[in-house]
Amino acid sequence: MSEPYICARKLAKRYRSGEAALVVFENLDLDVERGEMLALVGESGAGKSTLLHLLGGLDRPSEGSIHYQGREISALNEADRADFRNREIGFVWQIHYLLPEFTALENVIMPLLIRGMAHAAATAEGEARLDEVGLRARASHRAGELSGGEQQRVVLARALVAKPSVLLADEPTGNLDFRTGEMVFDLLAGLHRAHRLTSVFVTHNMAFARRCDRILTLDKGGLVRESSAEPQPNAAPGYL
Repeated sequence: MSEPYICARKLAKRYRSGEAALVVFENLDLDVERGEMLALVGESGAGKSTLLHLLGGLDRPSEGSIHYQGREISALNEADRADFRNREIGFVWQIHYLLPEFTALENVIMPLLIRGMAHAAATAEGEARLDEVGLRARASHRAGELSGGEQQRVVLARALVAKPSVLLADEPTGNLDFRTGEMVFDLLAGLHRAHRLTSVFVTHNMAFARRCDRILTLDKGGLVRESSAEPQPNAAPGYL
């Protein structure tokens, strides 16, 4: 049997709180298969965002290891982890984190410019991704001139512009009304398939979670498998 694309073993995350240690979770194991679209659910404060940050190399676990195709990212130094994130992972957050003084296109191409790509090449890639999310005509508009749904689509374009293999999304529809949220999730699911991504979505929306290949609930420091995910057309097989 092949090794999971993402493999986390005996993860623990603790924070100091005065004299005591705040334990978010301990001895947590997680496998994510290549091509899977995984939903991570649970109550507020359960540690879902913390786990997503660890998987994305934004933070280090207190204990345990995280491997991507056998490469232990949790052991990388800061510079190497930053390079790994830039090349391998696309992030989508509930808060847009768009730079207000820049246009939609300038926000999208920022990861490529950080990588050192020539501006003309980065612009061509950025325009292609904006076209993919239906915002080519809004490329020259600043973030504040876009609606909430449009801003989140810019975030999707930015997440995909560096051609990552993994997409990590934390409440990507949390700040949107239901209809706009549905549209954004449809777009996320379509981009997952079109770009052959491996995706982990943190969400409180069970209707969206059930459209993923698998649902895991983070509860009392452990992951519990749910059986309510619904098979999706063209979804990677074998994950339910």
